[in-house]
Amino acid sequence: MNTALSPSTSPKVKRKISVRRPRAPSHLPPVTQESHDAALRAIRQYLRGHTSYDSFPVSFRMIVLDAKLEVRKALQCVVSAPLWNSEQSRFAGMFTVSDIIHLIQYYYKSSTYEGAAADVETLRLESLRADIEKDLGVEPPPLLREHPSATLFDTAKLLIQTHARRVPLLDNDTETGHEVIVSVLTQYRLLKFISINCPRDIAQLYMPLRKLKIGTYVSNWPPSADGGPNGNPFHPIATASMSTPVFDVVHMFSERGISAVPIVDENGIVVNLYESVDVITLVRLGAYQALDLTISEALNQRSPDFPGVVICTGSDSLATLMQLIKKRRVHRLVVVEGDKGRLLGIITLSDVLRYIIGETEIGGVAEPLEEPAPSSTPTVIQGLEEAQGRES
Repeated sequence: MNTALSPSTSPKVKRKISVRRPRAPSHLPPVTQESHDAALRAIRQYLRGHTSYDSFPVSFRMIVLDAKLEVRKALQCVVSAPLWNSEQSRFAGMFTVSDIIHLIQYYYKSSTYEGAAADVETLRLESLRADIEKDLGVEPPPLLREHPSATLFDTAKLLIQTHARRVPLLDNDTETGHEVIVSVLTQYRLLKFISINCPRDIAQLYMPLRKLKIGTYVSNWPPSADGGPNGNPFHPIATASMSTPVFDVVHMFSERGISAVPIVDENGIVVNLYESVDVITLVRLGAYQALDLTISEALNQRSPDFPGVVICTGSDSLATLMQLIKKRRVHRLVVVEGDKGRLLGIITLSDVLRYIIGETEIGGVAEPLEEPAPSSTPTVIQGLEEAQGRES
């Protein structure tokens, strides 16, 4: 007969005296200047041994826009895409956010709302550069291209040298001889490829981002109350406030060739980020001339799925940043100082790629790679919840 054990009949169990065990040693190798340099060399060698086509999955899709397509229709499906000249069967450049920035500048200055709305209904992509950008005095972008079999290292150098964020990969049809657009390699895809395929080397890059001089930082820290050069206390970083008109920020995008502006309060605390892709939302809504809106008002029209502003500190490491790129789509990080998050700098994918590749040889002069002494383990990069509205 089975009976349950009662307290009185249960066998007594002798408890062993607790003994504090010594902490197990870390299995991570010590971070040294030599290991850091060796990791960068290994990553570069890996990129030299793989083609640009290797960075793409087995199956992927690509949208190519006919140059005669109306701008309005193009905006409904993409932010950036290769253009195709169907009459000549050849590559015709890239349609990017910069084209939309120029479109807004043109209509804001030279047309009424009704005129702009009517024009965009019929305006074709080929007219952006033939008419609008020419009228604005904007130099036509170079027709960058690379072959799919080019090494990732060479393609990365092309991105750095031309300050481009993406490069189309073109081949030729063996039967017709016509150009074929295979895909478009972006900075993000390239860096994610590195983060996925070089984990051992990435693990050796635990040195602070600021000491590695990755990114752009406020020249005078802490910022002076009376302002720095041109009255900007955060020089050379362009900033705006919630009350800044959208067109002023659009002008910053065009004039400085940047794609995002940190939004700060009166104390320099980062409260948001306004990006060039946000302008597309206004265009899709037909607000070609509604650029007198404040940033605060424009943020309320953003997509609700915006994940938040990604922030870091100057002591975070390149390894942590690369691990973040592996996990989520990141295009830039805002560097903050202190518990409240005061603006210290901004890091773009161009900055990261330039550092990892190192050997850029812009203008025939090789850019040396500065690699200072190691520092402590970084804090975790985190997402900043927005103070107002949504952002993309």
